[in-house]
Amino acid sequence: MPPHDHAYKNLFAHPKMVEDLLKGFVRFDWVNDLDFSTLEKVNGSYISDDLRERADDVIWRVQFQDEWLYVYLLLEFQSTVDPFMAVRILTYVGLLYQDLIKANHLSEQRKLPPVLPIVLYNGERPWQASETISELLQPMPEKLRDYQPQQRYLLIDEGRYSAAELEKLENLTAALIRAEIAESQEALSRVLANLIIWLPQPEQNDLRRAFKEWFGRVLLPRRLPGTEIEAVHDLTEMQAMLAERVKTWTKPWWEEGFEKGIEKGIEKGIEQGEAAVLAKLLNKRFGPLPEWAQEKLQQASREQLDNWAEQIFDAASLEQFFA
Repeated sequence: MPPHDHAYKNLFAHPKMVEDLLKGFVRFDWVNDLDFSTLEKVNGSYISDDLRERADDVIWRVQFQDEWLYVYLLLEFQSTVDPFMAVRILTYVGLLYQDLIKANHLSEQRKLPPVLPIVLYNGERPWQASETISELLQPMPEKLRDYQPQQRYLLIDEGRYSAAELEKLENLTAALIRAEIAESQEALSRVLANLIIWLPQPEQNDLRRAFKEWFGRVLLPRRLPGTEIEAVHDLTEMQAMLAERVKTWTKPWWEEGFEKGIEKGIEKGIEQGEAAVLAKLLNKRFGPLPEWAQEKLQQASREQLDNWAEQIFDAASLEQFFA
């Protein structure tokens, strides 16, 4: 398993992380009816080989109105979005149900428990895949549609949240996302300070250690390329090391290269052509460029390219950008 995925799985192996994920990001009234004191990881002894091979996924259950609710957490950190994620979720939920039937983990009325599938995503592109399987089916007669499978998953796309929105939450999962999108060393230090305050108890040692490992092995090496990351023993030492040693800070993935490309546009223009640089930045922001947009870039003057570059952060769409 890649270290990034493994570090995330370690974090969500702790019930407090799952509790904060549900409280902070599953915004339905019925979440208030969950008994979080009953949160427990699903015993792998009765999970099939098919599900055990899903090493990036975490399965929990929690009491809901005197019955169990299963939470299937799929950690998705691919560079490309899977357009058929709803089909994968349908398969995984079906496998889970098969295992629960075999293990006789059913209600007193011999009914299957509800399952909440959550996809936690922090990939480089905004998530654009259908979140329900019905949107993936071709048109068909209404009476035939009645016989098609129904499956929806809850998407948590980290890139859709702002730092200001997340800072309002005293929430460990929100702190994790804040660290992912931190735009400065100071912003990351605030996250560390929150974690130190929120995780003071001896019984939280394992969770503090999981955060420390994630910061040291995953986040900081990615955000501080070329900077030596010292080994530290706890989050307090991590915060002190960051304050003393960090001299540079890269932007989060959805901004990385935008400002640098603008500031160094002339230098890159010498090597690659300013139009090509701007096309790359637009591609990272809005996705693959249609032919009409590529033509506008190729036909634009140097002055027009400079003017466009200055407003790349303000435009909400390609049409608005070129307008």
